[in-house]
Order: sequence, then C-alpha cells, then structure tokens
Amino acid sequence: MSMWSGVLVGLSIAAPVGPIGVLCMKRTINQGRPYGVLSGLGAASADAVYGLIAAVGFTALTNVLVDQQLWIRLIGGIFLCYLGYQSIRALPASGHDPQLNNGLLKAYLTTFFLTLTNPMTILSFVAIFAGIQHSADATIGDSLLLVLGIFLGSVLWWLTLATLVGTVRRALNQRAMRWINVLSGILLLAFGIWSIASAVRLG
Repeated sequence: MSMWSGVLVGLSIAAPVGPIGVLCMKRTINQGRPYGVLSGLGAASADAVYGLIAAVGFTALTNVLVDQQLWIRLIGGIFLCYLGYQSIRALPASGHDPQLNNGLLKAYLTTFFLTLTNPMTILSFVAIFAGIQHSADATIGDSLLLVLGIFLGSVLWWLTLATLVGTVRRALNQRAMRWINVLSGILLLAFGIWSIASAVRLG
C-alpha cells in the first residue's frame, strides 16, 4: 500500500459520523472554524499514533490495547457523557461554553484523547496493518509512508468538514445554535452510554 492508499484509509476511518464528528461540528458552530479544525487535528493525530504503533509492528502493545478494551470503552464513555452534559448546558456563541473556553489546545487535546479511547479506532488499525506486518516486501519506510497518508487523509476530511460547517454557521441565529448544542449533547450522551454499556457487557 502506498501513501495515496493511506490517504483513502484515513478518509474512510475519519468520515463516518460518530462522537468526534458531532463534537467537531458543534465546536465549529459555537466557537468558529479554528476550533473545529483543531478538534479534527486532534483526531487525526490519534489516528497517526495508532497507525504508527501498528505499522512498526508493536504487536505486544496492540495486544494490550485490544485486551484492555473494557477500561478503554468505560473511560471514553464517561468522558463522552461529560462532554454531552456540558454541551446541553452551554450558552451558544457566548464564550461561556465550559468545554471550549480554555482555548484551542483544549479543543485539540480532548479529541485526541477521545480518539485514543475509541476501541473501533484500535481495531481498525490492527486489521489494516495485519497483512503489512507479515509481508516480506513491505519495509518500515513503506509502512511509515502509509501512516503519513492516513494522517493526511484524516486531516483532509476534518478540514473539509470544518470549512463546510463554518460556512453554514453564518446563517444560524442564537435559537438555532442553542438547539444544536442540545441535540449535540444528546448525541454525545448516547455515544457515551453505548460505550459504557458495551464495557459492562465485556465485563
């Protein structure tokens, strides 16, 4: 697989609508495009971390991550519930959103953490790189180029999403933004509850 194949993989992993997508869109609407972009970059960075782990053949580490899915799902679910609660009570476009007013760094770090604790991200990269690790003609350089492609593909998706949502943002009034906060919060809570429930089932 080439770097361009990695771009397609990155797009396919990032594009499905999930909690990160909801959070990225919400932040773009409430705080502006830079917050949406930085949120997306946090997710893309986490994708690159897992891609790198899988690419260089850290089999023991990937096995640990798979084995610890109960705690990963539980921690990620609790954090999503927290973000959902904060979203529901937030005041739109007022600068008083508790989860956003600490700046762009927090926007980046929270999505980085959420993506790291997403078990589907882990399993996706384990599956993608399973063949590469055992391929005789695949070098470390080939794998690293693939990881770079995955990062660039993920970044491309988040930049596109933030740009499109940022354009729509101009047409929204305070009432509409308030409802978006509430609906986003409900979705984040639902994702969090699902993650916690799946952790309980694993236990």
